[in-house]
Amino acid sequence: MTQYAHRIVIVGGGAGGLELAARLGRQLQPRNVVLIDAASAHIWKPSLHEVAAGTLDVHREGLSYFALAKQCGFTFVHGSMVGVDRARQRVLLAPLLSANGEQIFPERALEYDSLVLAIGSNANFFNTPGAEEHAIALDSTAQAEYFRVALLRELAALHLRKQTAAHVNAPAPDSALALSSAIEVPSSSLSPDEVLHIAIVGGGATGVELAAELVEALKGLAYYGIDELKPDRDVKITLIEGANRILSALPEKVSIKAHKLLQERGVAIRTGIRVTQVNRDSLVDDNGQRHVAHLCVWAAGIMAPPVLSELGLQTNRINQLVVDDHLRTLDPHIFALGDCAEAPWYGESKALPAKAQVAHQQAIYLQKVLRARVTGRSQPEQPFRFRDYGSLVSVGHAEGVGSLMGVLSDKNLFVEGLLARFMYMSLHLRHHMAVLGVLQTAALAVGRLLLRRSTPRVKLH
Repeated sequence: MTQYAHRIVIVGGGAGGLELAARLGRQLQPRNVVLIDAASAHIWKPSLHEVAAGTLDVHREGLSYFALAKQCGFTFVHGSMVGVDRARQRVLLAPLLSANGEQIFPERALEYDSLVLAIGSNANFFNTPGAEEHAIALDSTAQAEYFRVALLRELAALHLRKQTAAHVNAPAPDSALALSSAIEVPSSSLSPDEVLHIAIVGGGATGVELAAELVEALKGLAYYGIDELKPDRDVKITLIEGANRILSALPEKVSIKAHKLLQERGVAIRTGIRVTQVNRDSLVDDNGQRHVAHLCVWAAGIMAPPVLSELGLQTNRINQLVVDDHLRTLDPHIFALGDCAEAPWYGESKALPAKAQVAHQQAIYLQKVLRARVTGRSQPEQPFRFRDYGSLVSVGHAEGVGSLMGVLSDKNLFVEGLLARFMYMSLHLRHHMAVLGVLQTAALAVGRLLLRRSTPRVKLH
């Protein structure tokens, strides 16, 4: 089979999917490598908590798939997968609509020779009553922006009510507080003497990082005219975890340190509590206790998109495609990587975790396999072997905690403080280097550093 006859279609432009497309695109031809994604720009998913807190502007940080395709040498197709015709080897795409609901492209079908599914995961609400209706997940930039706007609505409303209660003749709200009409959020029901309660369900990395980032963001309210509010008095952040400690998947030392850092920042932590119901302004736990929650973020688990369970391939209870140690599904033409795949963990009795470093290593592995398919060479016989380098968690802009696996010895190395924070930031840079290359990543990092000195710390528009 010639190079020009074989088409690789990658569905999902997350960490793994985009890295794979970029690596293959630099080695092959645009006609050989096609990337499909429902969004037009890429944001590293571990950064979504910063988007939600308003400390990262998605319009500045997002990488255009169209620009990346031209630079890296692959073809980008804007669309959302709704199915796969395995018999005819075609990916089925839903109509592409504009922000106003106008159709740009009708339903389409793209043929493939090799298909890689990398569509990530969504929040798992575990069928909790009211959770899907009233809690906000952070699966996409749109959801993160939704939470950010909802938070601003509540803060602005509480600020103005406190002014009114104090009989202060305040001018009209600054235009910076005008919320985007494109995102509709519920109006606030807070009274002037109330505290804004923010509940985060799930004490994993996303929940911990969001709690810390919100504390950082709230420190800057006075600079935007919301001087009546005092974050330590008027805003209460509560992190709720079902296990007996936060970051339960990480070593206990990391968990203890993160717990201490969050408590020092005023975050209330409730462990051993499972949420059984979510209401518009409260949560109910398994002991029947009610927790006030004007805003609720759900970060308690993941589930792969339901479309995967409709492909006639083996899936698990959370819709992940079951793959072998070569990342292949039961269909020899279809591979899967990242959060949407259940891949065996060599030497362990469990599947690989849903982590960015797993997707990164899987992309490197599949690059060799798929390139061999295109060029007609022998495919690598060795299976995929994940090397765990540990985990790092951001706990604010000056702190981090983590555990590095076997870096200096066979034992875990605990890191904290600025060192852990810098190492955490380097993970984002490594992702950019895999996609953009070293020189452009360095230029981008310097440019963003300079821009941060002239742009607001918190985005309020």
